[in-house]
Amino acid sequence: KRMSGLNVQISKKRKFVADGIFYAELNEFLERELAEQGYSGVEVRVTPARTEVIIRATRTKDVLGEKGRRIRELTSLVQKRFNFPNGAIELFAERVPSRGLCAVAQAESLRYKLLGGLPVRRACYGVLRFIMENKARGVEIIVSGKLRAQRAKAMIFRDGYMLKTGKPCEDFVDKATRHVKLRQGVLGVKVAIMLPAWDPVTNIRGAVRLPQPDVITVHTPKPTPVVTVPIGVPGN
Repeated sequence: KRMSGLNVQISKKRKFVADGIFYAELNEFLERELAEQGYSGVEVRVTPARTEVIIRATRTKDVLGEKGRRIRELTSLVQKRFNFPNGAIELFAERVPSRGLCAVAQAESLRYKLLGGLPVRRACYGVLRFIMENKARGVEIIVSGKLRAQRAKAMIFRDGYMLKTGKPCEDFVDKATRHVKLRQGVLGVKVAIMLPAWDPVTNIRGAVRLPQPDVITVHTPKPTPVVTVPIGVPGN
């Protein structure tokens, strides 16, 4: 059992619930602690020897800290909170390949702009332009709440091509949601980025290495050889 560090037999149902709660709480903790370091998600790998936690961030140097001090502090906090034995859990930092194609990083960036007092329209257009300059195929930003007046409303900013339904939506669209706590109330921020498909010519970092099912490539046919002398005619 991961949560207590003891070898207790539990049912599969309880195990999946415990793993889900562990991931959700760990993600919330790291989101709160590493917001300024460009936290972009976490991955948990369980091996027979230990549990490895890979933290994805835009500024990995700040996550590691001076001589690895910050990452050791985070490891100690996680170990004590979830009752892991010494050496049973280890944290690693991984750099996000492209900050402009990471929805979590851009949602955090927009959140800090709004907290700094930047107008909503200007902040959103700045983030939208930065994402599209990083070779994204499309972007959608939704900001809802009490933007100016007391009446709550939603503002939607779109650019490019965006999928909304089906399996390609899960593969090609990166989504993130954040809450901005302002004096007049809470604003909700949603960012959706349509990632580019991988191409060996452009080789864009952060692209999806999957073919999009509705994109059909028609190849040029091979030239047919011109036959001057009939083949297989008796007498030739």
